[in-house]
Amino acid sequence: MLASHFHLNTSKEAPADAEVISHQLMMRAGMIRKHAGGIYTYMPLALKVLRKIENIIRTEMNNAGALEILMPVVQPAELWMQTGRWDAYGAELLRIKDRHGRDFVLQPTSEEVVTEIVANEIHSWRQLPLNLYHIQTKFRDERRPRFGLMRGREFTMKDAYSFDRDEAGALKSYDIMFNAYKKIFTNLGLKFRAVNADTGSIGGSRSHEFQVIADTGEDLIVYNPDSEYAANIELAEAPCLIAERALPSKALELVPTPEANKCELVAELLNIPLQQTVKSVVYSVQDEEGKKSIYLLLVRGDHEVNEVKIGKLAAFKHGFELASEEEIIEHFGSKPGYLGPVNTVKPIHIIADKTVGNMSDFVCGGNQENTHWVGVNWGRDLPEPMIEDIRNVVAGDPAVDEPGTLAIEHGIEVGHVFFLGDKYSEKLKATYLNEQGKPEVIQMGCYGIGVSRIMAAAIEQNNDDKGIIWPLPIAPFEVVICPIGWGKSEEVRQQATSIYNYLKDQGIDVILDDRDARPGVMFSEWELIGVPIRVTVGEKGLKEGIIEVQARRDKESQKLSPSEVNSYLFNLYQQLKSTV
Repeated sequence: MLASHFHLNTSKEAPADAEVISHQLMMRAGMIRKHAGGIYTYMPLALKVLRKIENIIRTEMNNAGALEILMPVVQPAELWMQTGRWDAYGAELLRIKDRHGRDFVLQPTSEEVVTEIVANEIHSWRQLPLNLYHIQTKFRDERRPRFGLMRGREFTMKDAYSFDRDEAGALKSYDIMFNAYKKIFTNLGLKFRAVNADTGSIGGSRSHEFQVIADTGEDLIVYNPDSEYAANIELAEAPCLIAERALPSKALELVPTPEANKCELVAELLNIPLQQTVKSVVYSVQDEEGKKSIYLLLVRGDHEVNEVKIGKLAAFKHGFELASEEEIIEHFGSKPGYLGPVNTVKPIHIIADKTVGNMSDFVCGGNQENTHWVGVNWGRDLPEPMIEDIRNVVAGDPAVDEPGTLAIEHGIEVGHVFFLGDKYSEKLKATYLNEQGKPEVIQMGCYGIGVSRIMAAAIEQNNDDKGIIWPLPIAPFEVVICPIGWGKSEEVRQQATSIYNYLKDQGIDVILDDRDARPGVMFSEWELIGVPIRVTVGEKGLKEGIIEVQARRDKESQKLSPSEVNSYLFNLYQQLKSTV
């Protein structure tokens, strides 16, 4: 490709609404153009990256035995009504009507459509297992689209769906997809972790997220550097940090704590460790009949309540929310900031985190403004609590049931695999006849990859103050040749063209910048775009017998003779390829 035949339109400044580095750099590099919140055109550079990502995904999906189809963007509402997601999915589901007044949706995902296909086409156990996938435009009506392709409304996703005779077969298909995903993200050249995750609105009972590691990631990943354990922080099991509860050594005493409405302020005022305080969080919880009860959740002063974990507790599964100030005053006799389990006005349910359950002589709110209890002990001052894992893990916690200390890093979710069971197949009557001729419900799994989001995540992980640093497998071009004085020197043109033709013959994706731009402008533009390898051919250098090769990640260029360049470039290319 010659640069004069390609569309390039870079800029020095990013638009004011570009908040994260990937959005800023993609806009500056001329890769995407915004039309409305979360809706973009992929310009030629971005589309080349997108297609390379798709090809890597498609190769591994095909290798894993999945079959590609293409399902519609517009889906009939009846299917979503059958599964209950027409109402349950929420405002992110864009609902539309055709000219006849019939309801449709713009697909955010395709469980309903693919399950209907299988319900109509699979009849016998001999036709299973089956895995169908497609790479298609999706739409989710995000309340606040932001961060460019990280959280857009229209995006490209690969979604796959496995269909099996029984749970054992479905879990085998899950493992095949899990391993295929590991190959995909490895082949993309990204640093990632596969973590245990919550199933969310998709449903199901087994789930892993694939997270690209980046400091700007919104998700927190808990992992053990000494093992393969990794989990989303919402699911990571928090250990009890006190092996055995000590006997009481202090008397219970109500002390004044003026203006100390947070554990940190209480600890500072009383000159005690923050770890000796207990934080109170109050929830209004409803049962299956809609009746509400008040629950007081207790975590150590330096910990935070994990709402995903508490949402899995039996008492909380029918719905919960933070208690209102009126409910708190009614049950505790005090405004928030001074709440605790001792001497509540009305009976409440108490759940203590594992660590709090083993604390003694702790400090908690006095249920009177500007007061706290000190020397509080279970069994003596309070009945024994219900104990659950209800907190977030923090870095430095010991690993559970294995050696090692837990660490935390930021990640960007780019893939998710679920075991669904019969969540959709039962509602949409996707069954098959077993060997005895009896109908059985098909067991399902679903597997998604945010194809367009990978572009943004790759940039968040790979950038510097000059611009993007693409991993070789998904770079828009693998090599750029920058001739200095293209329009003036026949020798420069011949040497640059010779290298260009050699690289093309090796199957390397190369672009020759024949626009005759100034060196500083040319270098800055290609560093912004992020091409992994740059070759500089100049008249002055040729007189000295030198051609420069610069790897985008390296600080120094390599000065080579013209006779060395081709072999060096080929070896450098192979080296970068082999590190993926």
